Amino acid sequence: MQRKAYVPGTAALLAALLAGCTSGSGGDGSTDNANPGDAGTTAAAAQPGKYRTLPEPCGAVTHDTLDTLLPGIRQLADPDQRDKAYQGDAELTYDTDRKVGCRWKVDSDDATDRLSIDFERVVSYDNSVSDDDQAKKLFADKEAAADLPAPSGSPTGSPSASSSSGSPSGSPSGSPSGSPSGSPSGSPSGSPSGSPSSSSSADLQPRVLTDLGDDAYLDDQLAASGSTAEQRTVTVVFRTSNVLVTIEYEEQPTATGTVPDSKEMQDRARNLAAKLDDALGG
Repeated sequence: MQRKAYVPGTAALLAALLAGCTSGSGGDGSTDNANPGDAGTTAAAAQPGKYRTLPEPCGAVTHDTLDTLLPGIRQLADPDQRDKAYQGDAELTYDTDRKVGCRWKVDSDDATDRLSIDFERVVSYDNSVSDDDQAKKLFADKEAAADLPAPSGSPTGSPSASSSSGSPSGSPSGSPSGSPSGSPSGSPSGSPSGSPSSSSSADLQPRVLTDLGDDAYLDDQLAASGSTAEQRTVTVVFRTSNVLVTIEYEEQPTATGTVPDSKEMQDRARNLAAKLDDALGG
C-alpha cells in the first residue's frame, strides 16, 4: 500500500500564519493605547516675564544723581577717593540674571548718607503661575510687611489702622495717617525743596505710589541712633513686570538735635526710582 508523502514545510507555514495573526492583533492594541488622552490635554504654560536679565546696579545711577543723594561726594578732594565713592560696592551674588545690588556710603560735613539699590528678577517655577503674577505676590508680601497706613478717605472695607495721625518723623510705618488722593506720588522732584512744613504731614506719610512702575510704595522711618541725632530712612519699592526694585536712602546728621528733611529725602528717592523705572523700560 502506497503511503502519502509528508511535507514538513506545510505544518511550519500554518504555525507561522497563526502566530502572525495573534501577535498582530495584540501589538496594534498596545500601540494605540500606549498614551491615551495625551493629544490636546496639556494645559498651556503661563507666560514668562518681560525681563530675562538685569542692569548692572553700580552703573545704574548717574554721577549727577549721586551728587544729589550723597552730597559728601563733592567734598572729596582726592580724585581717587571720589571715583571710588561713585563706583559703589556691588552686592555679592551668584546669579547676576536673578538678583543684583549696589551700596554707597559717603560722609560729609553735615551728615553720613547711604544709598542702596536692589534688582530682583522673579521667575515662577509653577507652569500655572506667570512670572508677573509671582512678582505681584512677592511685591504684595513686601507691602504688607511695610504695614502702610490707610489713606484718608478710603472707602469702607479698606484696611485701616488704629492709631492717630502724625508726621512720619515721629511714628513707625504701622502708625497710620491718611495720605490724600492728591499726594505727589507720581511727580517726583529732583531738587531739594524746603522744610517738611511746605507739605502737610499726611502728604509725607508712608503710602502707595500710583505713577511708578506697575505697583509701588514709599516708606519713611525716623529712628534715634546712639546719640540724639536721628537717622531717617526712606524706602521706595516698585515692580515693573517681573522685576522688583528696592531703594533705601538713609541720612544720619552729624549735629545732635538735627532731623533729616523728610520731603527732601522722599523727593530724591522718588526721582531716582523714576529714573530706574525709565531705564528698565517700564
